[in-house]
Amino acid sequence: MTSSRLNRSLCSAVLGSVLLMGGPLWAATIDLAGVKLEDKVTVAGKPLVLNGAGIRYKAVFKVYTAGLYLEKRTDTPDGVYDMAGPKRMTITMLRDIDSAELGKLFTRGMEDNMEKGSFTRLVPGVMRMSQVFTNHKTLKAGENFVLDWIPGTGTVLTVKGVQEGEPFKEPEFFEALMRIWLGPKPADWALKDALLGIAKK
Repeated sequence: MTSSRLNRSLCSAVLGSVLLMGGPLWAATIDLAGVKLEDKVTVAGKPLVLNGAGIRYKAVFKVYTAGLYLEKRTDTPDGVYDMAGPKRMTITMLRDIDSAELGKLFTRGMEDNMEKGSFTRLVPGVMRMSQVFTNHKTLKAGENFVLDWIPGTGTVLTVKGVQEGEPFKEPEFFEALMRIWLGPKPADWALKDALLGIAKK
C-alpha cells in the first residue's frame, strides 16, 4: 500500500471511529479538510445526525467533502436506502470543478450502480439534474450543493444556497443518487466507508 493510500485509510478509520462514538463526546462541528460539518441538522422539521463524512479523492488530489445525514445511524447501504424520514447529502468542493463534467460523472455513477431498466425510468430526472450543473459551469472551492430527500415532496437539489427548480418526485431518484457513493461501484471506496461510519481495521 502506498503512503498516500495508507494515509487516506488512516483518516477514514479515525473519522469512522469518531462518528460511531456518538453521545456527549461529539463536538458541535467536525472539521474535514477545512470544511466544517454540523453533527446535527434539521430537514423538513426533523432532526438528523451526521451518519458519516469523508473526502472524495481523485488520485492524490482532494476533490470534495461529503456528509450524510439520517434520522439514526446505520453502517449499511440498505440501511440508508430503506430508512424512512428525511435524509441529506451535502457536498462541498475542495478545488474548482467543471460542474458540467461533475454532472456527467454523477450520471455515470448512477447508471453504473443500477439495473438498466431502473435507470431508464429515471432518465428525465437525470437529464434535468445534469442541465442544472451545466448551467452553473463551475463550482469553486468552498462552494457546495445539497441533496435533500423529503417524504411527500421528493429530492430537493440546492446549489450554492439556492433551490434548483421543482423537487424530483420519484422516490427512486434519491436512492439512485446515494448509489453513486454507496453502491457496489462507488465513486471512492474509502469515502463509502466514511459515509457509513465504518472504521478501517
